[in-house]
Parts: sequence; structure tokens; C-alpha cells
Amino acid sequence: MNFEDEKDYIMRVIKEMVRVLFSLLFGKKYVSVEQEDENKYEVSGQKLSMLKTMIDQGKINEAENILLNGITYSQKSEIAAAALFYQYLSEKDEDFLIQNAYSKEEVLDGMRQLLKKSGYHDLIKIIE
Repeated sequence: MNFEDEKDYIMRVIKEMVRVLFSLLFGKKYVSVEQEDENKYEVSGQKLSMLKTMIDQGKINEAENILLNGITYSQKSEIAAAALFYQYLSEKDEDFLIQNAYSKEEVLDGMRQLLKKSGYHDLIKIIE
């Protein structure tokens, strides 16, 4: 597996984790159209759209800190917002991530931590 394949693999794994997680959280099949209605998703008192804007501005670590410092792991909507955060981050190319002191592996690790802390740690084993 070359470097490019590995990046794509990480993005596919995260997308699959999000798909299954949404199905478990909300009892329905995840449809990517839901992601477009990001205004309904909020975590740590911040709209998902604001966290995505921070990512686009290269403030990845700051956005992740906001996310992780205020998330309530018992709130399904906050878990969903965090999952969409990591999915969005996984779609960024490696050069962008490196320029902003981040990596695809950190994205995958963040998603794993989210699943563990929210009680969905078995999902990691199933997907990987």
C-alpha cells in the first residue's frame, strides 16, 4: 500500500465509521444530505459550520480543542457533530494538514477517541 492509498483508506474508514455511528445514534440509515444541514449540529456551544471554517483557515488544533473541551459524550447530537467534524477533516488533503501541523493519522485517532469516549468503542473493531 503506497502513501496515497493509505490516505484514501483512512478517509474511507472514517466515512464508514460516521455512517455506522449515525445509524446507531439515530436508528436510521445515514444519508450524506444530513451533513449539508450542519446548522442543526452544535458542540461545545459552537455550530459545526464555525468549526469547519476554523479548519479551512488552518486553525485545526484550535477547532479540535474547542470541540474536545466542551463535548458532552452523552448527547447524541454532539457526538454526531464531532463525527462530522472528523469526517470533514479527513477530506482535507495531506499537504493542507501538514502545513497546519496535523495528519490523516491524527484524524483517525481523533475519531477513535470519540468512539471510545462516547461508548461506541466496539465500532472501531468492526470497521477496522
